[in-house]
Amino acid sequence: MKATCTLCFHHCALEEGQTGACRARANRDGAIVPLNYGKLTALALDPIEKKPLRRFYPGSLILSAGSFGCNLHCPFCQNAGIAAAGVEIPTRDCSPRQLVQEALRLRPQGNMGVAYTYNEPLVGYEYLRDCARLVRQAGMVNVLVTNGTLEEAPWRELLPLLDGVNIDLKGFTDDWYRRLGGDLETVKRSIALAAGQCHLEVTTLIVPGENDSEEEMAALSAWLASVSPDIPLHVSRFFPRHRMQDRPPTPVETVCRLAEVARERLHYVYTGNC
Repeated sequence: MKATCTLCFHHCALEEGQTGACRARANRDGAIVPLNYGKLTALALDPIEKKPLRRFYPGSLILSAGSFGCNLHCPFCQNAGIAAAGVEIPTRDCSPRQLVQEALRLRPQGNMGVAYTYNEPLVGYEYLRDCARLVRQAGMVNVLVTNGTLEEAPWRELLPLLDGVNIDLKGFTDDWYRRLGGDLETVKRSIALAAGQCHLEVTTLIVPGENDSEEEMAALSAWLASVSPDIPLHVSRFFPRHRMQDRPPTPVETVCRLAEVARERLHYVYTGNC
């Protein structure tokens, strides 16, 4: 029996046994199920600044968990080994309760909660939701690092469980997002909704020759300021990765120049990877 995944705008219509574009959700017996539920590819205690979050409990540590799959196909992906992978990748089993137990075990070392990161966590929506509920019950914080490509209803359901979010705003043109397999308006909606619910920061990776014009940064930062000029923006430097290894790194002066453009409209702008 055919089934349609309604988690993101792709709305993958899948025959029995088929897997969606994200490689993490599939049709099993006529229902869409997450193949990556409780399957971790990475688990590490990280500084919160690595998420990156600069204005959310600075100096703190957070247990960071990742699985596999992503609903975009960015050619510059820095974690393609897991984001572009499916069920064939080695994983370790970790139930929501086990993840919370590990977070609590690390509390004496300074851990303040769980960050869902590394791949695109939202393609494992059910696991994220179940973990976040238990983390909240344990008195710890939930942090999400995401591309923001989620439909409105599940995003609204999840937001009350989140304390800090970093959303990738990968550029500010429809054409660039189409080339990445995404949708700009969906991400803008996710940003606007999160801004009223939890601590929010935004990251834009500057890819040479793609989204590095002053005009695009001016438009991006103006829109972000219309949501709130207090949203921190991370202007990040590209390095050759995945299928873009033929490109040079973004010049540091370009990142700094675009950060100055953004500072004309936003109160908190940071440079990354410089």
